[in-house]
Amino acid sequence: MPFPELHLLRPHSQVGRVILAAAASVFAALLLVAWAPAWADDADAAPAEGPYFHVASDDPTLDRLPLKGTKVEARIVGPIADVTVTQRYRNEGSRAIEARYVFPGSTQAAVHAMQVRLGDRVLNATIREKQRARLEYEAAKKEGKTAALLDQHRPNVFQMNVANILPGDEVVVELRYTELLLPTEGRYRFVYPTVVGPRYHVAAKDGGTSGFPATPHLPEGQVSNTAFDLAVRFASPLPVSQLHSSSHRIEVQAEGSAQAEVALADDGEGPGNNRDFILEYRLSGASTAGGLTLYRGAPGQENYFLALVEPPQSIPSAQINPREYVFVVDISGSMHGFPLDTAKQLLRHLIGGLRASDSFNVMLFSGSNRMLAEQPVPATRANVERAIATIDQMRAGGSTEIVPALERIAALPKNPEVARTVVVVTDGYVSVEERVFQLVRKNLGNSNVFAFGIGASVNRHLIEGIARAGQGEPFVVTKPQFAQAQAERLRKMIDAPVLTSVKARFDGLEVYDVEPGRLDALPDVLGGRPVALFGKWRGEPRGQLVLDGRTASGDWQQVVPVAAPDADAQALRLLWARQRIQQLSDEEALVGGNAKRDAITSLGLQHSLLTQYTSFIAVDHVVRNPDPASAKSVNQPLPLPQGVSHMAVGAAVPSTPEPAGWLALLVALGLVVAGVVHARRHR
Repeated sequence: MPFPELHLLRPHSQVGRVILAAAASVFAALLLVAWAPAWADDADAAPAEGPYFHVASDDPTLDRLPLKGTKVEARIVGPIADVTVTQRYRNEGSRAIEARYVFPGSTQAAVHAMQVRLGDRVLNATIREKQRARLEYEAAKKEGKTAALLDQHRPNVFQMNVANILPGDEVVVELRYTELLLPTEGRYRFVYPTVVGPRYHVAAKDGGTSGFPATPHLPEGQVSNTAFDLAVRFASPLPVSQLHSSSHRIEVQAEGSAQAEVALADDGEGPGNNRDFILEYRLSGASTAGGLTLYRGAPGQENYFLALVEPPQSIPSAQINPREYVFVVDISGSMHGFPLDTAKQLLRHLIGGLRASDSFNVMLFSGSNRMLAEQPVPATRANVERAIATIDQMRAGGSTEIVPALERIAALPKNPEVARTVVVVTDGYVSVEERVFQLVRKNLGNSNVFAFGIGASVNRHLIEGIARAGQGEPFVVTKPQFAQAQAERLRKMIDAPVLTSVKARFDGLEVYDVEPGRLDALPDVLGGRPVALFGKWRGEPRGQLVLDGRTASGDWQQVVPVAAPDADAQALRLLWARQRIQQLSDEEALVGGNAKRDAITSLGLQHSLLTQYTSFIAVDHVVRNPDPASAKSVNQPLPLPQGVSHMAVGAAVPSTPEPAGWLALLVALGLVVAGVVHARRHR
């Protein structure tokens, strides 16, 4: 019997009444599964546990946008960037406030200094154990003193609190960090993240334990009124060429010289703080600033080294064995629009480039997950076309339950004779990074796991951490036109790993505390990136570094002589400590809990580094606010990252229901059909 058309039914008939009542239930089900509530930034409401929308205050005495500007100055010497970030806060209201600002940083940043300027006074921050710093800050706030506290929530997410900013005050906070820039195929990239994307977060009342800070976001399309400026200066031993930014318009001076300079240019689209700043360049005359750099510490202090050894060129394998690919694709609400469109294009290139001897499967996940096939299917033309057609029909919606998705992948049966490659495609807007890393290490050790971050401001901590845990490589695709190149880069890596069975030894130079890991079992090199070794040395600077490995064509060796110590390489001390902290954090994530808290805290205090267990605290010892209890806390709102819709925050926008939602919808439709049949039988 054909399904009756609702507009032909008479509302007063028994059939019409049944169908209209059932249709109402269908409509209600659609509302339940396809619409999500929005958060409001209500000063009197309980603080949200996840991202929420900022609503402008109607209180004229309160300045709810205290961050007036951010200025970034980077100085790049060889492969090391020294970066100064200046945040300017001003209270333009008539009421004292505490400003709270959540902001991103580089995943490799070693944050080592903070300074606060209040009028003509300069406060140099000190590093403290995290809980002690928090107590000092709260005590200063209650006493009416101006104070600043810098915490780390993730290696790439920080929180600044500035207490007792009086009406008319201008407080300038200056942060300094250093990071190592490693080239890929001879091309360097400096990235400065500008905004923290809205993280999917499970409330504590629902069993969530991530502790990610609640962050207000501006509505989609609303431009931030916070000024943003950035400048990069080179002091390179080699001429700098091919300067290019794929994210912002830039002005370049002295390109082709060793002292090139880069500044942001006005593009007429606002301050540009809604996407990562990406600067690419080459050093002329060499594909990498390689070699062995030594730094000798002051008397009584330790010495440090950095070795950058360029790997050989990738050589195609004479025999490439069949592989199984599993593509794990995020289709949650935050992927709506530009991110999902980019992911589709990426997958078309990845799946379309498989060989007929390969097999593959695709998982789509949001609040729940499903596989496109019960078992991996051969990469025949017909199967590839069907998979791509299915992917093209995807729509984004729902939450981002990445852990259950990866647990299901880990439980998939595996043919021991076939190498498996897992490719995770997501924007990374979750707050369960450590659980993901632990899951990948413990359960996907028999696979290489590659992670593709999609979007203009992805969670690079998650993307890089997945790849590191899965012995793969991270990728970030910021625009659809870059998808094909990144897919091709992955294909080359998987087809022929550049260097395996990598071992290093130092002849004539006594070294210790080398990172990463053991010298006789270094990670495989999968792409055109140099091998980086950090460590300490003692005695006389002499001898050589010998690196051995295997390529597709046979044995390979490179010898690097030891050079005299460089007095300007003091950043190596911080970079070594940052690398060791990362290694300890990885080990902690593997075993769970706070197993490495003491070791990480000790390194942070010894080297004055921001970590998950240490914070920077600066306190003005002058009591400036006679009524600190009346001060109001203000959460500085963040712009939505470019290309991310308000569905990532939880706005009431229709989307594709979760698989569980479809089940509810089918039940409701079943009621309609049953009602029609019952009514017609009793007419």
